[in-house]
Amino acid sequence: MKAIELKANIDENGQLKVDTPLKLINTRVKIILLSPEDNDFDDDEWLAGISASPAFDFLREDEEDIYTIADGKPIEQ
Repeated sequence: MKAIELKANIDENGQLKVDTPLKLINTRVKIILLSPEDNDFDDDEWLAGISASPAFDFLREDEEDIYTIADGKPIEQ
């Protein structure tokens, strides 16, 4: 897989807009998004993104359902 670095903006609708047209046409790509540290995502945004990502679809399979609530301990703060 080849990496290409480019500049882009995210508009008011959350759509990624690339500054320069690409020669890639009708091609699926993977995007790694690096945001400024002062523009951190909150927990709800991360959870929504992870929940919608097909990368974690395997966790919905019955074979992955191996733990119960009795297997862990509550996190104490």
